[in-house]
This record gives sequence, C-alpha cells and structure tokens, in this order.
Amino acid sequence: MSRRARTVRQVEPSTDRARPVAHQVVDCVVLALTVLLALVPLLPVYGTASALPAVVGGTVAGALVAVVAAVRVWPVMTTVATLLVLYVLLGGALAVPTTTVAGVVPTLDTLTGLADGVVTSWKQILTLEPPLGRAGNVLVVPFVLGLGGAATAGVVAAGRRHPVRLLTAAAIPVVVLVLSILLGTVERLLVTVVGTALAAVLLTWGSWRTGHLRPRRHTSLALLAVVSLVGGVLLAPVVGGDEPRFVLRSTIVPPFDPREHPSPLSGYRTYMKDAKETDLLTVRGLPEGAVVRLATMDAFDGVVWNVLGDGQPDGSGAFRRVGDAIPTSVQGETVEVEVDVHALDGVWLPTVGHTTAVDFTGPGAERARNGFRYNDATGTGVLTDGVGPEQSYTLEAVLPPVPTDEEIGDADPGQVVVPQLVGVPDVVTSRSTEVAARATTAALAARAIESYLHDTGFFSHGIEAAGDYPSLSGHGASRITELLGGDIMVGDAEQYASAMALLVNQQGLPARVVMGFVPDEEQAGDPEVTFTGENVQAWVEVNYQGVGWVPYFPTPPTSQTPQENEAPVEQEPQPQVVQPPPPPPDPTIPPDADDEEPNVDSNQDDEDTGIDLRRIATITAAVGIPLLLLVLPPLLVVLAKRRRRRRRQRATDPAARISGGWDEVVDTARDHGTPPVPAATRRETARTLTLAHPGVPGPELAERADAAVFAAAPPEQAQVDEYWLTVDRSVRAIRGDLPRWARLRGTLSLASLRARRDSDADREPRVVRMLGAVRRR
Repeated sequence: MSRRARTVRQVEPSTDRARPVAHQVVDCVVLALTVLLALVPLLPVYGTASALPAVVGGTVAGALVAVVAAVRVWPVMTTVATLLVLYVLLGGALAVPTTTVAGVVPTLDTLTGLADGVVTSWKQILTLEPPLGRAGNVLVVPFVLGLGGAATAGVVAAGRRHPVRLLTAAAIPVVVLVLSILLGTVERLLVTVVGTALAAVLLTWGSWRTGHLRPRRHTSLALLAVVSLVGGVLLAPVVGGDEPRFVLRSTIVPPFDPREHPSPLSGYRTYMKDAKETDLLTVRGLPEGAVVRLATMDAFDGVVWNVLGDGQPDGSGAFRRVGDAIPTSVQGETVEVEVDVHALDGVWLPTVGHTTAVDFTGPGAERARNGFRYNDATGTGVLTDGVGPEQSYTLEAVLPPVPTDEEIGDADPGQVVVPQLVGVPDVVTSRSTEVAARATTAALAARAIESYLHDTGFFSHGIEAAGDYPSLSGHGASRITELLGGDIMVGDAEQYASAMALLVNQQGLPARVVMGFVPDEEQAGDPEVTFTGENVQAWVEVNYQGVGWVPYFPTPPTSQTPQENEAPVEQEPQPQVVQPPPPPPDPTIPPDADDEEPNVDSNQDDEDTGIDLRRIATITAAVGIPLLLLVLPPLLVVLAKRRRRRRRQRATDPAARISGGWDEVVDTARDHGTPPVPAATRRETARTLTLAHPGVPGPELAERADAAVFAAAPPEQAQVDEYWLTVDRSVRAIRGDLPRWARLRGTLSLASLRARRDSDADREPRVVRMLGAVRRR
C-alpha cells in the first residue's frame, strides 16, 4: 500500500467513532427531562416548595456532568469523582439547607448530614408522615436520585450506537419513577399523568435515536398519548376500585405518634393522689445528682404541654426505631443503669441522660424490643404497646455535666427546633419583662425567672383529703393566668414548670418541660433507688448555643405553703431580687441599651448587625472558590497555547519564526482531531492536512518552511509576516470545518501540549542542519 493510501485511510472517519456532539447533548437533555418527570411523584411527600430545589438542582447538575463527560470522553472514575464533588458542594444548599449558613455556606453539620443522609434518609421518608419539609437530611433522596439518575442516563445514552445502551438509558428514568412511586404517596392521578408523559418522551426519543421517527407520525403519536392519558385517568379508578395503590409507606410500620396519648404533664396530680406511696420503678446504678426522664414536652397549645406532632425529623414527636447502638454527640459520664418497672403504665419509658443502648430482659423482652422507639432530640423513649408491669431493661447512657451560670456566660439562645407557642396569656409577657428587667445575659434571665417562682411562690398539691391549701390542677393558659396574676401564687410542679417555660420563652430562649423522677435527699447516692408517685417531678430545660440543654427547677419547697389566715396582700408580686433601684438624681453613666431593653433577642440582634460583611465574604469565598477551581484549568490551557504562539512569532532566527508557524498549524490540527503521521516529513504531513481540511494550503506551507530552513540566506521579515498570515488563515480553516462544541474541545485540548514532539528542526538530521548553516554563511 502506498504512503498516500495510508494517509487517506488515517483521516477517514471510523464507523466506531462517537456520535456527533450535538446529538450527545440532545440525549443528555432528553434523559434529564425524563428523570425530572420521574421525580414528580415525590413532590407531595415533601411539599412542592421544599422539594423543588433539590429535584431540579440535582437533575440539572447531573445533566451537566453527563454532557461534559460525553463530550470529553471521561473515564468512569472521573465522572464518579465529579459527581461526588458536586454532591458535597451543592448538597448543602439543595439537600440539607437547614445545616448551612445563610442557606449556602456548608458547615460540619452539613457534611455529616450528607454522609448520614445517603443511609438514613430513606428510612425517614417511609416512617415520617408527609409533608416532610426541609428539616434534617430528608431531601438527600430526591437530590441523589436527580443527580445520579440524570448523569447515569445521559452518559449511557450519549455513547456509541448500540441497542443495549439505548435500552439501558431508557430504563434508568423508569427505575427512578418506580422508586418515586414506592417512596411516594397513594395519589393515583399524578402518577398516571407522569407515567404517560414519561412514556411519550421516551418513545419519541427512542424513535429518533433508531432513525424511525417520521414527521407524519407526529399526529398519530399525539393522539395515542391523549388516548393513553384519558384512559389511565378515567379507567384506572374503575379497574382498581377502592383498592389503594401500593406504596412502601403502607407496608412499613407507621411512625409512633405520641399525640394520640394524653399529655404526660396533665396526669401529674394522678401520681400524687393514686400512687403517692406505690412503688413504680426501681433503678440501680443511678449516679448521685442524676434524674430519671419520663417525657419531654416542647409544644404548648394554650391547654396542655405536649410533644411536637408535625412530623419534623428533629422535633420532639419524631420517634424512630433504633438498632443495637444509638449514636449521640453529647459528651459526659458514661453510665450503665438497670431499671425494673413495677406499677408504671403508659407508653413513656423511663430513661437516664442520653441513651446509647437498651437491652430488654425478663417477660415481654421481645415485644418491648420491637416496640421501642427513641427520640434523639429529647433523649426520650417510648414503647408503642405500652410499658407493662415487671418490665426490666438495662440502659447505657451518657450524662452530660450541668453547667453553672458562670460556665454558660453570655452564650446566646440555642438554634434548635422548637414549635411556636400558642395561646400564651398576656400576664406571661408582662411578668417576664418585669422579672428579667435586670438580666444582661440569657443565663441570668433564666435564673432570675427560676428564682422568682421558687422563692416567692407557695407549694400545694391541692389535695383536700391531705389538708392541702386549695390549688387547682392543670397548666393551661387560664391556670397560668391565675398563678401569676392571682392573689397568691400557689401550685405544684405542674404549674411552676409550665409557667417558667412560658416566661423563659418570652425572653427568646428555647425551653421545654420535662417530667420524670427525682430522688429525695434520703435516696441521693443510694446504689438502688425505688421511686414512688411522690418522687414524680416536673422541671424546665433551656437551650444555649454551644452549651446545650440546662435544667432548672422552679418549684418551691414542699414546706413553703400558705396559711389559711394569711391575708392576700401580694396582688402584684414584686420580689426584691428584680425590683429596680430608684433612679439617681444626676446619673453619671449614660443609660445602656440593655437597661432600656432587657430582652435577650434584642441584644443579640444588635450584636449580629456587625457581621454582615464577614458573612458576605464567607458566602463569596464559598461560591467563588469552587467556581475558580472549575474555570482555572481551561484558562491555564488557553494561556499556555497563547504563550507558545507568541514565543514562536518572536523567535530570534527568522527561519525559526517560519518553522514555528508551521508548528502552529500542525498543533492546531492535532488539538482538533487530526494528528500528524509519526516520522513524516513536512510535505507528507501537508498532504494529510489538506485531505482532512481542504481549506488549508498544506503543500504551500510545507515548501515555504523547508525553503526558509534550508536556504542559504535567512528570510526577510516581510516573508515571515506573509507566512504567518497564511498560518492564521489555515488555523481558521481547521476550526471552521468543525461544529461549535468540537472547536471548544480543540481550544481546551491538551494533545499538543502533552505530545512528546520535537520541533521540525530537531527532527531533521544534524548533518542537514549543519549544511544549511554553512550555506547561509
């Protein structure tokens, strides 16, 4: 075979070459659209406003990765690595926005939520009642399905023509649709519409890919789609009848809803009346100073305190099944406690600290193990079938230390999920302002409210048979109004814990009411403690940023009781600890803002106004650095090629400048898919260039370059300028023969920079170069 025949064969397009770039882009866009349609059934699960950013953002990002991977012919590992990087960079804003700063800047909680969400969010979808919203990491599922589905389908579809690749690409959005249906709700109409639209798009795209799409069939295809849609909408209810559509949510054990049970705090007086001397449970190994938690309530509706019941993953009403170990981020003393239940009933399981493991023993152990649910936010456990008599179990827990006011310092209110309180009486607002008027920090405000209730209130269970001072039960708005605005402040832990939680909340502090068992002075430190109804207590926990939940006990001592003949003189209690001193006639110190507005939230807002510039800089860096990392490599490639061209044009030897022009043409052809034949001369390479790009005067460029190199005298500057004009026209001709995407790929290609290629002068024999030098002399 002649050299010319071999050269022509090299420039002929191979039948196994990848498809045109424009067709690859169409494949990626169409498949991304089908994945987007397949994710529509998940919108009712989260709420459209909550799920739309994750669904659309993940799908668009996956489609862009697919386009770049197909055009650049990336290896699988490169594509997977790019998806992982995008998952971390975009996951904070789209999948776990509640853990980011300003909804954009990722934090350590963001990375943890993204890592855990791949495993745990699937279970949360099936065990929480919709709409799920954006709390926690539940949005990881639609984001991962959109990102991975669009990228995988696009990369598979944009490859070489093969029936298996075509079927696999079409099957990916169908699989995503099936997962969306199984994880979704029982809405039938939405699924029918989505399924019909998905089938129409895939059939049209498949016909186009196989070359069987005909314009005259558009009308028939549209008519078939309308018939399918109408038939599915109208006939599906008739065929299915009243039988609900199958979803995994229907087969999974429904989440435990504690709001189906009475508020634990509303039964506080029952323990005093009916079980005051009844042994309820025995605890062994309880450390000194520790308490036993029964229930934690953070939602107030004007009638009772209860748990948050809107299904938020981080709320007090979200109880989940756990395995052998319960992870916790709380630091403290690790303890092991044994509990024997005697006469305690209800669903609330006594726990200590933050539980890390539970081992049920004795009768009903298997039933208890299957029915155990735990809430990470409150450290509270329940048994869905109820706590039975003679129930025994061992707890492993972490007991965090209780910080002092000095250790809390000027910590801000914690950023935790607590519901908005409803039905708070007006007297709570006015009394909270009076009591905390002198407090300059959040911790001092909470302590002042605790001291006010504990020191000035009176204690009474209101049990007439026991001779108690009259005191009504309940802790709703009317009872708290009577407690704080009545003639005498009297009640028990039920009222005082409720009142303190409401008062503290008015200062902008997250608060919740806890009910449990507290050892008395005689029981403190005993290795084995038996609790009766008299040990039942209620207290308040307040959350501080960087500190956590801190307990407060506002109930007055049991000995601090009113007398029957005591005159009701405390119409408006004004304890000395909170009474402001009389103003001095000539104050020498100007009034501080805190003295005029003691509310902690107001102080916090004033301090926060000074960090706007820092936040803007943080957001700019978080967004700009990833963009810079994406733009920097292509920019460096372009700059390197421009520097190489300038060096060739400004070479000292005029012959080297002409030789450099020839190299510029060859390198341009190499970057745009026409590499030179190895070990070929300039004239042989010129013929190859002309066959691949007819607009390039290859023989002319080669002859003039050879003449300049081997001439007796160096070329004139005019000859060099004219030669470079021809080089520029040749470069434009090479690029003009290719589509836009191919030109872009050639501009950013590293082929000419990577090639281990010497210059034309270096490839020539040393003797020939020396001969040319002698002739020039």
